[in-house]
Amino acid sequence: MRIIGVDPGTATTGFGVIDYERGQYSFVDAGVITTPPGIPMAERLITLHEELSQVIADTKPQAAAVEMLFFAANVTTAISVGQARGVILLTLAEAGLIPGEYTPMQIKQAVTGYGGAKKPQIQEMVRLLLKLPTIPKPDDAADGLAIAMTHATQAHLPVHR
Repeated sequence: MRIIGVDPGTATTGFGVIDYERGQYSFVDAGVITTPPGIPMAERLITLHEELSQVIADTKPQAAAVEMLFFAANVTTAISVGQARGVILLTLAEAGLIPGEYTPMQIKQAVTGYGGAKKPQIQEMVRLLLKLPTIPKPDDAADGLAIAMTHATQAHLPVHR
């Protein structure tokens, strides 16, 4: 099963695409979609939609997952990331993908076995589980992979043999 994981952001949205077969992960693609801070929000959201649509067309995922928002302090950031998240959900739905949604703690637990894991621990487990020579960069791409890996084990996907 091919899965795309998306780490929402307005300036930088991370994505990771994996294949998950018989309990094994395989790396397909990862990267970031960036938008310049100086342009209007509507244009940034259009860029996000167009570029994510292209990633989906290129990689052809069969399932999707998105990180849920968790902001305790910065309301302005939460609103802008919420707008990006809405565009991401719409883009995935247009492609016929209704994503699983996971909290940061669920992702940490699924990838490392510990809900309080720090970012370097998550990145190293992503590298190890995908058998990559180095930690995926930038961080947002590694986060996208971790989200996809979480969905693989948490969503009760059909098993392909």
